[in-house]
Amino acid sequence: MIAICIPAALLLITVLWFLISSGTIRTYSEEGSLSEKCVMDINGAPNGFFINSKDTDNPVLLFVSSGPGTDDYVFTEKYPRMNLEEEFTVVYWDYRWMGIAYDSDADVSSITLDALIEDAHEVTGYLKERFNKEQIYIMGFSGGTHIALRTAERYPEDYVALINMAQVVTDSCERDTIMYEFMKGVFEERGDEKSLNRLESSVERIDEDLVKCKSWYDYVYLLHEAGGGTIMDKTEFEGITLPIITCRCYTVGEKIGYVRGMKMYRTTPLSEELENFDYRNSITKLEIPVYLISGAMDYNCPWELVEEYYEVIDAPDKDFYLIYGAAHSPLWENSEVTCEVLKAIKERTQNV
Repeated sequence: MIAICIPAALLLITVLWFLISSGTIRTYSEEGSLSEKCVMDINGAPNGFFINSKDTDNPVLLFVSSGPGTDDYVFTEKYPRMNLEEEFTVVYWDYRWMGIAYDSDADVSSITLDALIEDAHEVTGYLKERFNKEQIYIMGFSGGTHIALRTAERYPEDYVALINMAQVVTDSCERDTIMYEFMKGVFEERGDEKSLNRLESSVERIDEDLVKCKSWYDYVYLLHEAGGGTIMDKTEFEGITLPIITCRCYTVGEKIGYVRGMKMYRTTPLSEELENFDYRNSITKLEIPVYLISGAMDYNCPWELVEEYYEVIDAPDKDFYLIYGAAHSPLWENSEVTCEVLKAIKERTQNV
């Protein structure tokens, strides 16, 4: 009986998975609204786009996905109270060969930081022309802040403002130590000796006050266990894996490509280029307004470092917003407050 039930249950789960994996996205009834999912060629490589807008006369916001190599539209479905499309035409960009643009024949060697900056420039030009805008907003999330920041530095004339959420600041022992101290405090308070032992084995002691993580992905797994990862108080499975598995915005094939693309991006020249950086020293002046947003429980990109980076930036206008009730993803975790911040930035930049 058990032997018969297990295959039947697996078959049912598979059928249900295909049924929910329709590949459909949010739609609207308002005149002038837009819901679009597409892949197009940008500089000789496929790029993917999810576009949501309740009014295409609104300003355009180019959302640069995280990772790099991780599509974030899935969270927009998972957290439906996130209604940024009421204020902007939001363009979620899957850059070359990632997300819905994944292709097993991808030219991995072409995935460099410079290529992605030029892709962002080309995408921006397309959006400006399509929506008849002189400038647009660019917003990077987590690993996507590398691309958004450097694109805004290279092509400031294209953008009203740079808005980065969970800004990456430095790849250093300083970051690793802040993360370590947070996790250690949480695990000690829980009396979780097993996690404490795993934490200690995951780092190398540089000196009495500094540690360096041995494997970033193992380290971030522990961070999720401590509650300071992608979604506050959610494990990696709860916060990332489950939303991907259960979402409707990807087909089953696209979900498989999504995961394969994430893994592929770890093997690119880009991955090596994004090591050993510190923007507090390398990029401290921008010609456009800069606004940085962090969750108060974000220890993936520790908010203390983001605030410190904000202090050293020289820009025509700038601000730092700390969102409570959120870790790494305040746009979805505390949608109401974060969307109000973005609305205020939109109104503020009309007068800059």
